[in-house]
Amino acid sequence: MTTTTSNRLWGVEEVSDFLGVPVATLYVWRHRRQGPKSRRVGRYLRYAPEDVRAWFLEQE
Repeated sequence: MTTTTSNRLWGVEEVSDFLGVPVATLYVWRHRRQGPKSRRVGRYLRYAPEDVRAWFLEQE
C-alpha cells in the first residue's frame, strides 16, 4: 500500500509549521480541548489535514 500526501496524517511538527504556533501550544490546546481535532496513534499524536484546515477556517 502506497501512502500519498493527500491522505497522510500530520504530526505535531507539521501542524505547528502549518499554523505557525509552537509545538507546546498544540499540546496545551489538546489538554484544554481547544484547537484542531487530534487523535492518538500508539504513543503519537496525529492530525487529519482536513480537520486542521477546517478548524483554521472556523477561526475569526
